[in-house]
Amino acid sequence: MPLSLPAGPWPCVLTTPRLILRPAEPADAPEYTRLWTDPEVRRFLGGPVAQDLLPAYRRHFAGRPYLFTVATRREAAVLGSVSIDPESRFGGRREVSYSFLPEHWGRGCAREAVAAAVGWAFDHVPSDDPSVIAVTQEANSRSRRLLEALGMRPAGGFVEWGAPQCMYSIEKPAPA
Repeated sequence: MPLSLPAGPWPCVLTTPRLILRPAEPADAPEYTRLWTDPEVRRFLGGPVAQDLLPAYRRHFAGRPYLFTVATRREAAVLGSVSIDPESRFGGRREVSYSFLPEHWGRGCAREAVAAAVGWAFDHVPSDDPSVIAVTQEANSRSRRLLEALGMRPAGGFVEWGAPQCMYSIEKPAPA
């Protein structure tokens, strides 16, 4: 999905035909709190974040490097988040993670946002590894379809939170 504005190193704003991806701000706290506590959003992520941890989450999300708030371009409604971990626990590879509020599922917005963030990460998030990875629970068929639609391929598995997880990987496409 092509970006409609030039994007540079962090912090930056990415735009797609329908969305804007911008650094997380304190005003986004209500939507992030829902992302951390909604049982459906957290179904494949180990469950809702414990209430006693929420104050720390709220203190540290805004301004976190490589954490994009995803919003609509027209209404600026917050749909969810996409982040890039520049040195994940998986061999230091770049890892994309995402979560969206349930009322925005099924419209292709997550695919559009994740594609933009991954494309940006290849050029602006340094790594010794040429790939970007993502991890999702094996049972999360929606997330697996999203990753496969982006061209990501299975790259291994493991067990976490008592459930099988799938790792996906993609390398930067060669220039045309």
